[in-house]
Amino acid sequence: MPVVTISRQFGAGGSSVAALVATELHAEIVDKKIVEDVAARLQINPSEVEAETERPRTMLERVVRSFSTLEPGIGAAWTPPYPDPFYDPRAEIIHLTEEMIRRTAASGNVVIIGRAASYVLRDDPDVFRVFLRAPENVRVRNLVERFGLSEADARRKMHETDVNRAAYTKQLYGHEWCDPDEYDLIVNTGRISYETAAEMILRGVKGRAGSVSAAG
Repeated sequence: MPVVTISRQFGAGGSSVAALVATELHAEIVDKKIVEDVAARLQINPSEVEAETERPRTMLERVVRSFSTLEPGIGAAWTPPYPDPFYDPRAEIIHLTEEMIRRTAASGNVVIIGRAASYVLRDDPDVFRVFLRAPENVRVRNLVERFGLSEADARRKMHETDVNRAAYTKQLYGHEWCDPDEYDLIVNTGRISYETAAEMILRGVKGRAGSVSAAG
């Protein structure tokens, strides 16, 4: 049962390629589902999980964000959701996210997008790890077309997202997000189509499965 992780630069077609791969493998795509499951476990808004799972956070930001979620009119009568003053909600979000990734991988036949899954599962020899990249101008064009952004806003969003993903991986796992030694396959979707990228991934998955069977 194949497990594929797809890390990607923003605008490089991660969701599109993942969908093509999952269709051919008859596999489940796991992306937002992890966010939703973690949010349900912690009884918080999925947007809070989203903010913590591919972006580094400082203590000051966490404090500011915790107060920004207060509902109008609650004021001094508000009771903190975490009675323990030393409880770190971000640490719990990350812990549960990693737990969900490992459980999902254990079930097999999944394509996991982002969430640093390639690093969470880096010691699992059965996981096929992919990194998708593309030249900046290609990614900007993709983002403009997909989200209707201006070129300047697309470029700004792209840089911000990639910097956050890289810093998150470095902060938590001590590795460079785009280190080629951490992946089984790196694909430049600015040079080849999403369909060809998916075919390359599928060939890699098949080759990995064959080598594991031979070793067994």
